[in-house]
Amino acid sequence: MTAAVLAGLLAGYGIAIPVGAVGAYLVAVTARTGWRTGAAAALGVATADGLYALLAVAGGSALVPYLTPVTTPLRRVSALVLVVLAVRAAWTAVRTHRSGALASRDDGATALTPARAYASFLGITVLNPMTVVYFVALILATGPHAPSSAAARTAFVLAALVASASWQLLLATGGTLLGRILTGPRGRLATALASSTLIVVLAVRLLVG
Repeated sequence: MTAAVLAGLLAGYGIAIPVGAVGAYLVAVTARTGWRTGAAAALGVATADGLYALLAVAGGSALVPYLTPVTTPLRRVSALVLVVLAVRAAWTAVRTHRSGALASRDDGATALTPARAYASFLGITVLNPMTVVYFVALILATGPHAPSSAAARTAFVLAALVASASWQLLLATGGTLLGRILTGPRGRLATALASSTLIVVLAVRLLVG
């Protein structure tokens, strides 16, 4: 059981720690909306990771041949969605700055409720089926040490979920601190444009990768 928990933690952190376009978008959204919305978004990402970990231990190796043909199209859809969201965020920030209202937190992102943030980030992350392939590869690589019993598999999935959630919440905390520090009109405009640019760059890398 301990081995399954440790393997799940390592797997969860392994998939969560590399900050890609979704992670950058999570920080940007939290900076504009606050901790509650950012935390909900973080849990949406972690839920997707947990679901894919569950698929992996429930026989994900059988799914790999079916997932492989659609991984590239889904990855492209995810990248395009992120690009659209980043461009929209940048446009909203510029428009609100010109109207002189950016000093307040009402830059258009406040309409994103915690529930909507959770659903949005869950959907974006689910569009990356490479996550389940990653978990399957890890499980197959462990060979006879892979979680085999129902209890061990449950422990693996829960540990992976906890690991992913803890890291995503850490990113959300960073976004909260960023939002509190850069509260001036120019600071909020600069961070909105910088984060949108970063998201687009990372999403394009995902698109062509």
